[in-house]
Amino acid sequence: MLQVQDLKKSYKHIEVIKGVQLQVQEGEIVAITGASGAGKSTLLQILGTLDRADSGTISINNTQISTLSSNQLAKFRNQTLGFIFQFHNLLPEFTALENVSLPAIIKGIDMKSANKKAIDLLETVGLSHRLLHKPNQLSGGEQQRVAVARALINDPKIIFADEPSGNLDSKNASELHQLFLDLKHTRNQTFVIVTHNLDLAKLSDRWLTMADGLIYEK
Repeated sequence: MLQVQDLKKSYKHIEVIKGVQLQVQEGEIVAITGASGAGKSTLLQILGTLDRADSGTISINNTQISTLSSNQLAKFRNQTLGFIFQFHNLLPEFTALENVSLPAIIKGIDMKSANKKAIDLLETVGLSHRLLHKPNQLSGGEQQRVAVARALINDPKIIFADEPSGNLDSKNASELHQLFLDLKHTRNQTFVIVTHNLDLAKLSDRWLTMADGLIYEK
């Protein structure tokens, strides 16, 4: 599903990513841990096409990312990738249903179909009773579940998650981790997760660690 070869990235002459090699199989949950400043979030931004590497290649679902124009890349990101961030990034003026539906509407799906799929996904993540609530009416755990449903709306080939449980208490973090496992088993969903949570890392199919701009098997 994901193949990375000799990926490098520097900022102001400081080499942050130093030749990363990585392969992720379909339906695999891969966790990446490491100290702050090790380059984990930078790597995830590049893998998720939100930033560009200086050199190296990334192939996602047999598509070479470097060959895509900016417009093609935006379309590819919308249709192929899902994202979950530590602080949810939900639009505050929109309901849970609207937040989840939006990427599908951007994709070109009609509103009725997008809303129907969003309702099904919110039910999947246990929030069928929160459809019309706005983010400030939801708990942190509920907001993150909305973010998971939003990430799933366009049936992504791979979901990139950056510290997804970093802002949650232990109970909500544990429930979120179980949700990831459920999605792997029910949807064969692929995840690449940057995390400091060792419990999540231990639950993953593979636990990698990043240090000095490189990735190592744990």
